[in-house]
Amino acid sequence: MDPWLWLALSGGFFLGWSLGSNDAANIFGTAVGTRMLRFSTAWLVGGVFVVLGAALSGAGTSATLGALGAVTSFAAAFVVALAAAYAVYSMNRQGLPVSTSQSIVGAIVGWNLFAHRGVDAGVLAQFFSAWAATPVLAGVLAVLLYLPFRALIRRLKVHLLTLDLLFRYALIAAGAFGAYALGANNIANVVGVFVPLADKLFRPQHLLGLTLDPALQLRLFGGVAIALGIWNSYKVMMTVGRDLARLNALAAWVVVVAQALVLFLFASQRLNAFLTGHGLPPLPLVPVSSSQATVGAVVGLGLLLPGRQVDWGLLGRVVAAWVLAPLWAATLSLVGLYVLANVFGVPLLP
Repeated sequence: MDPWLWLALSGGFFLGWSLGSNDAANIFGTAVGTRMLRFSTAWLVGGVFVVLGAALSGAGTSATLGALGAVTSFAAAFVVALAAAYAVYSMNRQGLPVSTSQSIVGAIVGWNLFAHRGVDAGVLAQFFSAWAATPVLAGVLAVLLYLPFRALIRRLKVHLLTLDLLFRYALIAAGAFGAYALGANNIANVVGVFVPLADKLFRPQHLLGLTLDPALQLRLFGGVAIALGIWNSYKVMMTVGRDLARLNALAAWVVVVAQALVLFLFASQRLNAFLTGHGLPPLPLVPVSSSQATVGAVVGLGLLLPGRQVDWGLLGRVVAAWVLAPLWAATLSLVGLYVLANVFGVPLLP
């Protein structure tokens, strides 16, 4: 057995934990920040549904990320995953919601530079186009959702206590959908570098008449890591749900739904096949940033609602962190691979 096998998986687990501690804020940050949900409820619902999303709908984005750069050894996979995880973790300590998607792509680019392999420009273009569209699409969806629902609530004249209860249940339902979409879309960030090595990591298993192939077991492993990381997400939840812009209960619900829809759209293989089959340009199956989607939705509503001013200084720090995180991850990956190969003499290339 390759001695780097379990060490490599530990790097992937750390990355999944970091993703959960960062990106759970994008699902439940507005709900917890507005005190509509308890943190423990958010963790329980998020943990269950993120694992389901990773296992059932995460195959498409995992394959796309693997195509960006195939990591060919467990030792290299460990360094790449660890570099991305530490880049996210270092931003989390400052309470900044960064893009795990961009961090893992930056770490893979560092591997490609180390291995003297060209980066597939077509695949990279899919990532960049999706990343650019994510906050804008989320902001537009948030506004389009908020306006008709606000009009409906005013027309129905629901009692305040009844409305409060309905929003709590609505936030749980939206959070479940958001967690499922996060698992489906962002599981690639956790296990994408291990996909080419899945057959060496796991053997097919049979459970209750179902066959669990190595790729599915890999996604389950990553989903559990994300779920455990959600427990460490409270500080980032406060940044997203309370500090960036003050939101009411309806706005909090809309933010969760808007970001979940964006992640789901970029993870849906069926939607991709439908658009392609009808001669329409498909949405790329790539892991996009739930952080960017959530911030886009929050800013969109902050601009729409009177008295809900956006903290532009904080937004500037968040955007700067988005730029810095992938560059930091690429640097850590490249330096780590160089040290491992040239100082410790670990073979990384076939």
